[in-house]
Amino acid sequence: MSFSDLRASRKTKSYVNGPSTKKEAREVPSEQQPAVESALPSNGLYRDLPLSIEVRTCDISGRGLWSKVNLAAGQVLFAVQPHVAVLSTEKMDGYCSACFGLPPPSGLKRCTQCRSVWYCDSTCQTKDWSVHKHECTSLQRWSKAAPSDDLSIPSDAIRCMGRILWMRQKKRVDSVWTRELDAMQSHRKNLPLSASEMHTHLAHSLVQYLGLSSPDDLRQFGINSSGDLVDLISRFTTNTFTITDAALCPLGVSVSPAVALINHSCDPNAVIVFPRVSAHPQADEPLMHVVVLRNILPGEEIVTAYIDTTLPRSLRQGSLKETYHFDCRCQLCRSPPDMDPRESMWCTKACGGMCPLPTEENPLTRCNECNSAVQSTDAVLDAVRVGQEALDKAIVVQFKDPAKARQLSTKLIPILTSAGLTPSCHPLLGLTILHKSFLISSFSSSCTQEYLDNTVRVATKALTGLVSIHREGHPVLGIALAELAKILAVDEPSPRETNEPGFYPPSGPPRLNLAYDTFIRARNSLMIGFGRMNEGGEIGRHVRDAIVSLEKEIGVWKQGVRNVFQDTPKSK
Repeated sequence: MSFSDLRASRKTKSYVNGPSTKKEAREVPSEQQPAVESALPSNGLYRDLPLSIEVRTCDISGRGLWSKVNLAAGQVLFAVQPHVAVLSTEKMDGYCSACFGLPPPSGLKRCTQCRSVWYCDSTCQTKDWSVHKHECTSLQRWSKAAPSDDLSIPSDAIRCMGRILWMRQKKRVDSVWTRELDAMQSHRKNLPLSASEMHTHLAHSLVQYLGLSSPDDLRQFGINSSGDLVDLISRFTTNTFTITDAALCPLGVSVSPAVALINHSCDPNAVIVFPRVSAHPQADEPLMHVVVLRNILPGEEIVTAYIDTTLPRSLRQGSLKETYHFDCRCQLCRSPPDMDPRESMWCTKACGGMCPLPTEENPLTRCNECNSAVQSTDAVLDAVRVGQEALDKAIVVQFKDPAKARQLSTKLIPILTSAGLTPSCHPLLGLTILHKSFLISSFSSSCTQEYLDNTVRVATKALTGLVSIHREGHPVLGIALAELAKILAVDEPSPRETNEPGFYPPSGPPRLNLAYDTFIRARNSLMIGFGRMNEGGEIGRHVRDAIVSLEKEIGVWKQGVRNVFQDTPKSK
């Protein structure tokens, strides 16, 4: 559903955890100045990189990208098409498999052979045919061998690696395209035992998907040994990017060696987005844009976040170690703030101060304002533990059983709030964002004023939590602001005649003015997070249109008030 349709239909989608980007498992420099070597020779690779940045290496973060000039927040560093990309299984019948776009007015066209892949039109089908002609046969073979309908389409990973191999075969092993893929980092030599079973399963599934009788048949794709196959799988699992739509909703997976050069930080200075820029023809999509999140100086490394940075330090470290096989040593991980908003609770004395969240290792915690100690730490720890379990379950079932996921968030949010967790604290923030998405998706023409007001309050709490964590201009903030503004702009079923002091959200004209101000904030944030030259991406352009529409509506309202005053007889 488009952004502009929300006000009429009261339905939209929400991105829960922020864009997940995966690539070479490295980290940003430590407090000590790292030893940075001069620019590495490109050997004809990475031609998409602009002259303003170069590939270097240092003793801590390894190979990465460094800026040669001053870079401003909102500047698009470069935009590239992924080497390969596939839609997630649950998205295949709702988006074009070539451009990843929504259905045109005439609807998507289905491949008549595999009946699994859909396209906008003949242009997109032709664009994708050189690879899909192999994929089509493999999908038909897999479907016939599948034991159930749920397994009739292979996983995203298998389909994406299949496309990699078919493209390797087409372009040959000595091409720039293949050499860039082979230059991505593999962790074959230091893979943990826990990853062996997954890699073995992926290898067997890939061979089956390709219709080969044994791994030896992979030689036609330039895979000459079991080690080469493990390298392929390792490079894929640690260098994969999540493709999203313009509103940051996950659509599928992709691989881009140029973007994969960028190292990780839990406090990034750049982001990777898919703004869907109208200036580019449909055939160029999906386009990955690397956008500067804050000003970057010459000689500074360009870093993005591979994971959801709203998570507390221990969970971030665990996720990075499990997937990318490194211990993060970014500034935020090495020297976390005394009061990390991700792990904070309100003072139990209601002084307005906050306390670090107690832990099993350190249950004693005091307010940063009045120094009062938290007494009921066991109750807080129990609430956090139960909340984490509920969030994990809700994320797993949110698409298969949304009613169950909504029930979990509805039940646990009051418990965590009563335990004193701040809006930015994990897992309360995650549950709030998830709950907001369920409320928005349930919008209908018959929703009550109470339902609408509650949705506004939940969206505001989610935004409050995000503001405490993400820097100004982060695309997740821009989308959250745009969502809140859209909900505030929805026509109220039963507007209140008066606005009581302290009551939120307001009603009538004050609500409309608040929607306008929030749209302005969203526009400013989107212009940074999705790129100024992109006008904030597709969502930024929709927000611009919404601002113009509200300006006209507010103007009409003000004129109407003047007319009423002029027509009302003066009291004697």
